[in-house]
Amino acid sequence: MEILVFGQSGTPVIFFPTRSAHFYDFENWKIIDALKPKIEAGEIQVYCVDSIDCESFYSKSAPVQRIARHLQYEKYILREVVPFIRKQNKKKGLIAAGCSLGGYHAVNIALKHPTIFTKVVGMSARYDLTQPLPFFADLFDGYFDEDIYYNMPNHFIPKISDPGLLRQLRKMDITLVIGREDTFLDNNQHLSHSLNLIQVPHQLYVWDEEAHRPRYWREMVKIYL
Repeated sequence: MEILVFGQSGTPVIFFPTRSAHFYDFENWKIIDALKPKIEAGEIQVYCVDSIDCESFYSKSAPVQRIARHLQYEKYILREVVPFIRKQNKKKGLIAAGCSLGGYHAVNIALKHPTIFTKVVGMSARYDLTQPLPFFADLFDGYFDEDIYYNMPNHFIPKISDPGLLRQLRKMDITLVIGREDTFLDNNQHLSHSLNLIQVPHQLYVWDEEAHRPRYWREMVKIYL
């Protein structure tokens, strides 16, 4: 799979694309330009990964195959992308970030693997893909199993009780950003409430209007990444 890398040094960022988008879209949408001062100053190094959403959540295969394909993608990130980054960049820390479905990918993988990621920024994302919403379907057509449960933050986060895992999560810098008129506002508030239940510090920022657009993401990355 293809990756675009921006910068030579700084804290590495795995930047997940929006729904069914690709590794070059953040550059095309000028979001990388918005990050240029931080990249050129050596504060961050950005790794734009590709997606396989059309083969997983948005495929026409059976729901069990959709979640299985997603888990293969997660293994690719953990077993190929992370080691690739570590070979090039010895800076301590690793950030996961994304917009829309990319925000889901970032938050889901970071909260599941808090020993690998030190910071996560989810922008304009939803964290329960099984919940039907206006213009957004349940991506598993009513099917639900253990694999789906452990990949939906709004389901698994409030049930975490392992002291070691909680300790790691409480060290992570967690930021959720959503628009006041976005369809996913309740979804973000739910995740924020769930994190509060298990006493995990985080930030939830609610922007005015509907902020599910590249022009808003260009501003968000300047502030939160």
